[in-house]
This record gives sequence, structure tokens and C-alpha cells, in this order.
Amino acid sequence: MRVILFDIDGTLISTGGAGIKAFGESFESAFGISNATENTKFSGRTDYSLFRELCQWNKVEFSISNRDLFFEHYLRLIDNHLDESEGGPFPGVVKMLDDLVSSPNAPAIGLLTGNIEEGARRKLSTYSLWEKFSFGGFANDNEDRNLIAAAAKEKASKYLGYHLDGSEVVVVGDTPKDVACGKYIGARTLAVATGGSTLEDLEACKPDWAVPDLNHLQVNEILGAST
Repeated sequence: MRVILFDIDGTLISTGGAGIKAFGESFESAFGISNATENTKFSGRTDYSLFRELCQWNKVEFSISNRDLFFEHYLRLIDNHLDESEGGPFPGVVKMLDDLVSSPNAPAIGLLTGNIEEGARRKLSTYSLWEKFSFGGFANDNEDRNLIAAAAKEKASKYLGYHLDGSEVVVVGDTPKDVACGKYIGARTLAVATGGSTLEDLEACKPDWAVPDLNHLQVNEILGAST
């Protein structure tokens, strides 16, 4: 395994719902519509696709300028919620990241997330994790999580300096969508039940590994995997 790609929300950290709260407040700040996210399902979604959906439901014109306006408010408001949040890394996260770095032939560690890049940076920086990742695929790359996975794999190839095969990648996430996008690029998949899905739901997606949290899997089990 040459590359490990991690989802953020529900996989690496809990922010106490900071992103969800900021999304609703930002839509109201930008367009004067309250409770816009009341029936929105956030788990496994991407920021850009969520914004498009909110525009459709609330009859707001979807445009790049409106999207930029929305995310200006979002980045301003999420800082307030992160400052107040009692969240943090899930069990086993910090140890796994440290063990990966210290492993012989250590893999490159990146992100594969539905967050916009600056939102991801702010969330992970709150818990001193941002600097642990060398590259990533973000919502800025595409609205579709599968295509974000493809972008992350391409960035990993550039980082390593050669064309990366999907079988050399592990995608770590907490939802069926994370498993699906990992399979889309031919990667191994590690599903962790710390977010929005039960262990049973994740096992039904047939990932290579499914665990309650990252304390339940050793790094050498991942790095020693073979096709």
C-alpha cells in the first residue's frame, strides 16, 4: 500500500456538528432563508453538491457567484462553531496516523473528503491534524465524491512521481459512499463505524475491512494487504 486516503467528518474527527450548523447559518446570511438545511442529510455528501441541493429546494439561483458568496459566509461562521466545539479525533485516529508515518516504507497520507479545501484545513487544524496530510481530494475538485476520489488518486500519483495503481491505495471512511468511491478508483477500502453508519450497514457494502473504530485495526494489517 503506497497511499492511504482519509475522509474527515465521522472518520478522523467529530466537530460537534460545526459544519452542519455553519451551513444553515450561511444560507440564511447569504440569501435570507432560514431553516434551509432542516431536512438535509449531510452524511457522506460533498459541500458543493449540498449547496446545489439547497439552491434547488429553496428556489435560489445556482451560480458560481452565489456559491462563492455562500462559502465566504460558511468559512466565517464555521470558525465560531469550531471554537465552541467539544469535538476531536475519534479513537485510534492519532495512533494510526503516527504509526503510518513511522512504518518502514511509510505510505503517503492524504485526504479524500467532501469538504472544500479551506473548510477541511480549518476543521483539522482545530485538532492539530492538518499538517499530517500531504495532499488531498476536496469538493473544489468536483461535486461527485467518486470524481473527488479520482482527483485524489491523481494528486497522489503526482506527489509520488509515478502513475499509481488503484490497488496501491486504501480509502478510509465512515459511510457507504466512502466505500463506493474507494471501489470506483480500484482502491482497498476501510470502513469505520464512528460516523453516520452502523457497522452492519458498512459490512453490507463489502469493504476490505470494517471496524467499530481505528483502535480495532493495526497498521501492519493494512500495509501488508495484497491483491
